[in-house]
Amino acid sequence: MNLTIDNILLIGSLLLFISIILGKTSFKFGVPILLLFLGIGMLFGSDGIGNIYFDDPQLAQFIGVVSLNFILFSGGLDTSWTSVKPILKEGLVLSTLGVLLTAMTLGSFVWFVTDFTIYESMLLGSIVSSTDAAAVFSILRSKSLALKSNLRPTLELESGSNDPMAYVLTLAFLTLVIHQDQSIASIIPLFLQQMILGGVGGFVFGKASKYIINRIKLDFEGLYPVLVITLMFITFSATDFVGGNGFLAIYICAVYLGNQDFIHKKAVYKFYDGMAWLMQIVLFLTLGLLVFPTEIVPYMGIGLLISLFLIVVARPVSVFLSLMFFKMKLKRRIYISWVGLRGAAPIVFATYPLLAGIDKANMIFNIVFFISVTSILIQGTTLSVVAKWLNLALPETAKKITEVDQLTLNLPKSSLKEIEILPDFNAVNKRIVDLGLPKSIFIIMIKRNEQYIRPGGSTIIEVNDILMVLADTPKDFIKMNDRLTEKIIPIH
Repeated sequence: MNLTIDNILLIGSLLLFISIILGKTSFKFGVPILLLFLGIGMLFGSDGIGNIYFDDPQLAQFIGVVSLNFILFSGGLDTSWTSVKPILKEGLVLSTLGVLLTAMTLGSFVWFVTDFTIYESMLLGSIVSSTDAAAVFSILRSKSLALKSNLRPTLELESGSNDPMAYVLTLAFLTLVIHQDQSIASIIPLFLQQMILGGVGGFVFGKASKYIINRIKLDFEGLYPVLVITLMFITFSATDFVGGNGFLAIYICAVYLGNQDFIHKKAVYKFYDGMAWLMQIVLFLTLGLLVFPTEIVPYMGIGLLISLFLIVVARPVSVFLSLMFFKMKLKRRIYISWVGLRGAAPIVFATYPLLAGIDKANMIFNIVFFISVTSILIQGTTLSVVAKWLNLALPETAKKITEVDQLTLNLPKSSLKEIEILPDFNAVNKRIVDLGLPKSIFIIMIKRNEQYIRPGGSTIIEVNDILMVLADTPKDFIKMNDRLTEKIIPIH
């Protein structure tokens, strides 16, 4: 069956529906939901019962890039600076040096056991050098587990920020495969350009996005998530246009935004949470449709060998070497080594050799696909078991509630008070977003002239308003009172 304009909506919506329904079952049994979506795509593909013919790497790559934009941006918004600050160095070292060491170690092994050239081997190692956060934490949540100490933020930061490094390495070694007369030294300027411009672009666009969101006045709340989507794509495409790493830029932009106050923040969080799930499903279904299972069979032997080496040797070596100068218990290092799932990003990166038309592109794509699937099967199904075995797991009830949880889940605070705005308050005629309130305080309702108003960041405080405020502790209400009465400098 060929995909046409007439049937693509029907087929697509049916596949989405099946994925969502079966995804509910996968949580119950601890089956990685990523594997489920890939499996549905393969089942309904050209070699499966659906007989849907899809062989367009360029379209698949476009869908992959768009999907990764949403997934990385959502992950960035969910990254709490308070949580990651204590482990910032460890996370960044894992997402940069760790990725490089994984690519080099695995690439050397591939060169030793196959007939690949050294550059082709390093290209394969680079493609599968990043980890997948979505698969890791969907499994941990399905088993009602949380992790001790700072393990969770460490893994979140690494998984959310290591795709850009893998992307740069993929482009660099793909360039060397195509232009074999060039030396490794020739790709260093490309690497520096991508990372520096990507980092600077992310921070600049993050600050600009906050300013635009808070200053532009839209008539409908539903337009604010659309505005953020626009800013997200501008950040990625503009950074990419000047030669920077667009994936790194949108992640940094999102991390910055997620830790700032901006209008309709709650609505944006909820929107991106849903869009991240949608993009994951669409991405995995698309990649499942793109692969031809009959073409993978000849590479199962070498694929399994490479996958096992990645899991047992390359990942642990990269983690232990990267963290050798940090104080960390052995059990934590072992668990971080085991949490090295390969997900959708490597399969998306594997489409770049296909579009470049290099000799072993199909072989690389099929091996990468097989590595991702086996990694999820072997590591994904045992994450909770290994966490318990290493005594690193906590019951979900012991998990700390973050600001993201409060925004997305409507969780109550410990106390509620009403505060009346008097004429001499300096908060009069100022917007809520400009008050600089502590993150532990929420204004949930405003009573004005016998009417109740649901406030947003752009809501202007007026005289005689009665604010219904949720806060964690009595000290928070003292801080709240100080912010309402003192001279306030608007936050831009």
